[in-house]
Amino acid sequence: MKIVKWGIIGCGNVTEVKSGPAFQKSPNSALVAVMRRDAALAEDYAKRHNVPKWYSNAVDLINDPEVDAVYIATPPSSHKEYTILCAKAGKPVYVEKPMALTFEECNEMISVCKEHNVPLFVAYYRRSLPRFLKIKELIDKNKIGTVRHVNCVLYHPFEERYDDEINLPWTVLPHISGGGIFVDLACHTLDFLDFVLGPIQSVRGHASSQLKAYPAEDSVSMSFLFENGIHGTGLWNFASFERYDNTDIVGDKGKISFSTFGNDPIHIQYTNGEKESFTIENPLHIQQPLVETVVAEILGNEGINPSRGTSAARTTWVIDEVLKEFRSLK
Repeated sequence: MKIVKWGIIGCGNVTEVKSGPAFQKSPNSALVAVMRRDAALAEDYAKRHNVPKWYSNAVDLINDPEVDAVYIATPPSSHKEYTILCAKAGKPVYVEKPMALTFEECNEMISVCKEHNVPLFVAYYRRSLPRFLKIKELIDKNKIGTVRHVNCVLYHPFEERYDDEINLPWTVLPHISGGGIFVDLACHTLDFLDFVLGPIQSVRGHASSQLKAYPAEDSVSMSFLFENGIHGTGLWNFASFERYDNTDIVGDKGKISFSTFGNDPIHIQYTNGEKESFTIENPLHIQQPLVETVVAEILGNEGINPSRGTSAARTTWVIDEVLKEFRSLK
């Protein structure tokens, strides 16, 4: 194989700019087919993005002999089903985050892909973004000394689109998304921390619905412990007075502060009072750096991709741990 020919299952909004064009613009990669249940929308996407084929049935796309690998960009509730179908067809899988509804589902996906010798990649693209690789570099180079603890805070106001209980977005319907906005957004921060600090081994937390506007949680607080002894805390709330996004990684020689979702500068503060800042813009097609590693690995460059099913499953385990009590009450 000299070029990886991709098919997309679920060519919705996330694929318009963030991910879809990356499969066309990455070296040795081509987008040859897309699927959406609404055939007219699939055709429209294909024509606008110059994709040769479109389908309204996922199985037809998976079984297309011209499709070498599949990007699953549907809501999490169908990730396991489509991943298993792709694995049985012998086709590498790149699945959107979060990886699945539960850690148990993640393990099923990993097992089936391993059984059929199919690689499984997950779209935690911050693991390949220059902005976040800079943070990893600073930590690896001991710029802040030995890391002692991390604190994550993300909150923003309640959005009107969640005020219509009849037409709620799927992101706050747990049977489709696995939870609420916490699951959709916090997974990015938690996965990145896994990438730079190692796996989390213990989680304690609370989740609740303060507004009771939708079935999912809207407020989460947690403490966690990494395998290497680093402590962590986090707070996520989606009914607050303003938008705020900051993570502090604190060492014995300094502190790194950054936002997960903004382009704000990365700030470092040292024990002697000196400060540094780094401004690194995200690319237009934000998933392209990670997609390029996926393509390279499919073509034989093993070890290039940093985001696989095994690492992504750990993030889903953390989410399961903090939400298990809230879920049990539903």
